[in-house]
Amino acid sequence: MHRSYQPMKPVTNRYLQRRWDQSSYEDHRRKVNFAQPIVDTRGMKTPAHVQLKLKKLQLQDERLSIIDRDNRFLASKLAEIARSPGLVDHRNPYQQRSLNSDKRREEFLLVSRQNQAIFQRITARQSDYRHQLWLDDWERTERRRNDIARFPRGLPRKQKSERKVKFASAESNEQPETSSSTDSTDRET
Repeated sequence: MHRSYQPMKPVTNRYLQRRWDQSSYEDHRRKVNFAQPIVDTRGMKTPAHVQLKLKKLQLQDERLSIIDRDNRFLASKLAEIARSPGLVDHRNPYQQRSLNSDKRREEFLLVSRQNQAIFQRITARQSDYRHQLWLDDWERTERRRNDIARFPRGLPRKQKSERKVKFASAESNEQPETSSSTDSTDRET
């Protein structure tokens, strides 16, 4: 087997070179196996006060003591109820009312006083419009218009006939016809 060994450098004896190389390789492997790390990559040891968490234990004890106290209080109440004759007080004298009712009443009174003051100002105020002047002006305008017009207005209303005509169908209903219906019947005949 030493004859098939090919060393890296030329040697006189392959057998010896192979043994030396093998022993140096084994020595190297042993050193690698027993080598210690130069850089310490282990984490820090957790401090004891962080591991124990004394504050958490204290809060838990306080919470348990509060729960025990409440349980004893409820047990004493239940025992008192069991010893009592069992009368039930179902009457409640408290009447429900709004906590905001006083403020709403004040606002309502303020608004009603303001409305009353506005109403007084409105009723006390004299009108700026002169109704009688408008009527007089309109009468003057109508007179002028009638004076200018060729035929005075209002004559056709005065000249309408007061004659009423009854038809055969209308006699059964007993309703008189108007003068406009007589004009339309006169035009048809």
